[in-house]
Amino acid sequence: MNIHRLSPTLSLYVARVFALTFAGVLGVIVGLILLFDLIELLRRTVTIEGAGFGMLLGMALLKLPHTVDVTLPFVVLIAAMFALFKLARTHELVVMRASGVSVWQVLGPPLVLVGGLGVFNLFVFDPVASELYDIYQRREDAMLRNNTATLNLGEEGLWLREVRGETANIVHAAEVHQKDDVIALGAISLFTTDNRENFQRRYEAASGEIAEGAIHLTNVWEMGGQGKAIFHEQVSLPSAITPARVQSSFASPESMSIWTLPRFIEFSQASGFSAIPHRLYWQSLLVSPLSLACMLLLASGFCLAAHTRMGTWTARGLAAVGTGFMFYFFNRFTYALGLSTTLPVVLAAWAPTIITLLLGAAYLLHREDG
Repeated sequence: MNIHRLSPTLSLYVARVFALTFAGVLGVIVGLILLFDLIELLRRTVTIEGAGFGMLLGMALLKLPHTVDVTLPFVVLIAAMFALFKLARTHELVVMRASGVSVWQVLGPPLVLVGGLGVFNLFVFDPVASELYDIYQRREDAMLRNNTATLNLGEEGLWLREVRGETANIVHAAEVHQKDDVIALGAISLFTTDNRENFQRRYEAASGEIAEGAIHLTNVWEMGGQGKAIFHEQVSLPSAITPARVQSSFASPESMSIWTLPRFIEFSQASGFSAIPHRLYWQSLLVSPLSLACMLLLASGFCLAAHTRMGTWTARGLAAVGTGFMFYFFNRFTYALGLSTTLPVVLAAWAPTIITLLLGAAYLLHREDG
């Protein structure tokens, strides 16, 4: 391998070409994502009163950063393809290679940019995108779904609202722990209201559990509308809540950032709930900068060529995109195996990226050294 030093001027030029191409591709993809999301929201809300265009546009904008985050590897792939094509079409790549510049020196500036982009996305952009996506999900639930039971389980405990006929139960428990088919609760406050949210009764209990289709409270103080307190050793209220529904009430991993996921995982495991989806998503966030580098190497393996014949470039571009989709599906396949506990969480998240990175580097080394 030739190890001549790439001049700073040439490094900056290659980096600028890639950065400008990336910005252009990102702008086009952002526009398409926003258009398709808006059309989909219009289709889903056509029968809902009060769903105006401005509201739907706001929801599409809230979801946009999360979708861009998901598609970012393909943006890098396409941007690298077009940047290399531009350098080859203007014969700049021919001159660089003829002057002894190696493959790694050509790819060095884009790799630095992609690495910086991955770190920025991981620690800055993704937390913002996850927060906006959480707001989008709450608005979507309120507008498009008519759930009789709403649950929220987090570090502040369990919040539950369940509508049963003409009444509704609102439950808050500061302590939550699952064991088999029973959800044990501690420091419980339960309010009953009518269908117009008018207060009826309040229950304060030291402990209780959700099991066998009911909420069972122990050592309960009951207070009615007049404020008079009555003590009960046991109170049971019917409920359709199950441990599976409580588990599914967890905030989706995509609505949490890399900063909040570790605390939530620790809380979930301490409460006896499975945190595999959140652990797996956290590992996938950690490996995401390397995933961007993988896409750059895939594009380089197919498109780092000096000739400019359009037919050859079209075939190479299609092969690069196809390989990128193969990497994506391989990643999704191992992700599903991780969710099913068939593979360890770390292996399921990191294996596709590491394997693809090593194969891409090995191919470029073989091509460079013959």
